[in-house]
Amino acid sequence: MNTTRNLKSVALAIAGVILFPSCSTTGNANPFHTLNDSHLPVKSVQHGQASWYSVKTNTGTRTASGQRLSNDAATAAHKTLPMGTKVRVINESNGKSEVVTITDRGPYIKGRIIDVTVGIAERLGFASRGIAPVRVEVLGKLNSTGN
Repeated sequence: MNTTRNLKSVALAIAGVILFPSCSTTGNANPFHTLNDSHLPVKSVQHGQASWYSVKTNTGTRTASGQRLSNDAATAAHKTLPMGTKVRVINESNGKSEVVTITDRGPYIKGRIIDVTVGIAERLGFASRGIAPVRVEVLGKLNSTGN
């Protein structure tokens, strides 16, 4: 009976080793956007300072688009870009990047061009500083030929 139980345990362990790596992501993957986001064409580029905001620092838990604000969401606030626009935010100090969706308005401090959620700021490596020099790439949609 013990031998059977041991064999079952070994079989489950092997299955786990085989299955779990195939379920994981690699590299600088962001679970909040699709893999296709990284291949979208760049329509325009902006340079400036990014800051972050959170449920605690926001005046409420709703964004200007009506969506609920989440500290870990891949969302951001921009003064003029249409709601739903996807942008790639690149921290120019360390090269880290994340694709986010515009769901809110702001920031309202001179020189700042985008407010990202605190979770995104952590992944971009500037949450502790509060601001970072960034490049914001406004992403377009792929046409029917995939270009």
